[in-house]
Amino acid sequence: MLDLTSDVADLTAALVDIRSESGDEKNLADAVENALSTLSHLTVTRDGDAVVARTELGRGRRVVIAGHLDTVPIVDNVPSHVDGDRLYGCGTSDMKAGVAVQLKLAALVTEPVHDLTFVFYDNEEVDASLNGLLRLSRNHPEWLAGDFAILMEPTDGMIEGGCQGTMRVDVKATGKRAHSARSWKGENAVHKAGAILDVLRAYTPRQPEVEGLAFHEGLNAVFIEGGVAGNVIPDECVVKVNYRYAPDRSPAEAEAHLREVFAGFEVTLTDSAAPARPGLDDPSAAAFVTAVGDGRARAKLGWTDVSRFSELGVPAVNYGPGDPMLAHTRDEYATISQIREAEERMVAWLTARD
Repeated sequence: MLDLTSDVADLTAALVDIRSESGDEKNLADAVENALSTLSHLTVTRDGDAVVARTELGRGRRVVIAGHLDTVPIVDNVPSHVDGDRLYGCGTSDMKAGVAVQLKLAALVTEPVHDLTFVFYDNEEVDASLNGLLRLSRNHPEWLAGDFAILMEPTDGMIEGGCQGTMRVDVKATGKRAHSARSWKGENAVHKAGAILDVLRAYTPRQPEVEGLAFHEGLNAVFIEGGVAGNVIPDECVVKVNYRYAPDRSPAEAEAHLREVFAGFEVTLTDSAAPARPGLDDPSAAAFVTAVGDGRARAKLGWTDVSRFSELGVPAVNYGPGDPMLAHTRDEYATISQIREAEERMVAWLTARD
């Protein structure tokens, strides 16, 4: 049984010690549901291994606070242990420290200034089609409705607005197959792919400012496929390209840009995830940045599930304890003082009245 009256660092350790690798979150989801069900001010619902708890106080605005329960595979880093100000263990940073803060807020903040929805979901660390937040958005979009959302991914205690979009395309160079002993009879597609690489080398990524935050785009080859056999001139070579783009572009605009950049080559879209605008002009978001971030925020240079909230029309930011650079590592840890600070700042913001 999770003890929601315990110190937030101790609660983080308890969460880490309940194994919850992606696809195996049931025991942790059960523990979260059981703990939240003891709180009379919350209505608790569940879909698979995703648990949602809501206040119904009739406030004028609703804030959604979300975090995933799953971790990457354990590598001899459970159970947790403490060394000074560091709590070590699989998922400490990504993101059981953030989940512990969520649970403490659910227990402590019984009279918030806004109505609150706490979302604990499964399968974030694996294929997007399995994502529990995506499933909730399809099965129960009303459970995710709100005026502002906070995804408690590790941000090292900083507020990160929105997220970049990500898109992958196959850019194909074609040639003519021939025997390598008579190479002049063919056209070498691998050689032709050099022109694709030339485009990438010459490309200057944008660094736009979106709603006051500086984003930095990237366009990079991440894989090359080509070749038939050791004695054959290849007739096809594919360069797989990943585009990370700022949230002032839609997925359609990003795709159109890539087709323009690689004009003359066959371009096939293989994967796409939409960006999310920072939404820091929202009154709740502005108050959050002032109260929790000391008036400072930075752009999220990556993709997170804030995109799903953006698609639902809910402005969202990333904020949570833990260094994202430590996520998924064997020696993953979260700083105890930072976990406690996140709890204190969130409680103060959710209870502050004019």
